[in-house]
Amino acid sequence: MREIRTDLVCEARELWRETSPDVDMPGVTAEEKEVLGFKVTTVDVTTDEGAKAVGKPVGRYITIDTEDYLKREENGFSRAVKALAGEISGLFENKDGTVLVAGLGNPDITPDAVGPIAVKNTMVTLHLVEQMPDTFAGFKKVAAIAPGVLAVTGIESARLIRAAAREAKADAVIVVDALASRRLSRLCRTVQISNTGITPGSGVGNSRQEISKNTVGVPVISLGVPTVVDARTLACDIMENNGNKQEPEDFAGFGSDMMVTPREIDKCVADMGKLIGYGINVAIQDIEVEDVTMFID
Repeated sequence: MREIRTDLVCEARELWRETSPDVDMPGVTAEEKEVLGFKVTTVDVTTDEGAKAVGKPVGRYITIDTEDYLKREENGFSRAVKALAGEISGLFENKDGTVLVAGLGNPDITPDAVGPIAVKNTMVTLHLVEQMPDTFAGFKKVAAIAPGVLAVTGIESARLIRAAAREAKADAVIVVDALASRRLSRLCRTVQISNTGITPGSGVGNSRQEISKNTVGVPVISLGVPTVVDARTLACDIMENNGNKQEPEDFAGFGSDMMVTPREIDKCVADMGKLIGYGINVAIQDIEVEDVTMFID
């Protein structure tokens, strides 16, 4: 498979099909469907061979194209939230347990702020259910944390999340992070959901300790939004669109430490962070979008 930098499993599968169009990807199956007008692609990695081929652990990876939401189609936000919530809900092993939502990333760096913004749009209910059980009896217990980044805190996010999950007695953790894509057309337009956890910073070559059931102790669902493209990967994409296929190594020394992001990234990240926060709320609490707005605002 071509050495193109991407965090998206659907793109890893695309790369395989480009280089081996007549050979099925070993241990990997895919299904496409439409949910409330949004394209949803589900990729199941079922073997170690498949995991090696896509560069990700064995598990389920769901990608939702949210283009209609960003184009402000009629009821686009509500439909996108419901579509996202349905896919998140399907990955829970225990929907009645306590959930910790962790927003990864640096809030001071816009392309990396999806996680913290999602946390701001999350309904935090753990303290309310525990302190006023009669009033909030119909709510599931949810706690949230934005652990920052190692350069600021000096502590790996995985360790902070593990401690918070233990303190909250969480039965599951949802982590939200920014990702890297191979194509500009996917930036801030797709959401990847997985039941395998996540390795923060892997898409930008700055991998940190993985956040998964192995490191946290409870099931981990990850949600990611691609916000950047590696400069050399972008160069390949542009050349390919013009009929001149190139490889990243053809651009050795060019933009090796540069990531590219859209001009309107601040608005895009705010939109996607809100979408993810609302999707998590609807998935966990089983309520309507309008109810979330009343609770948060």
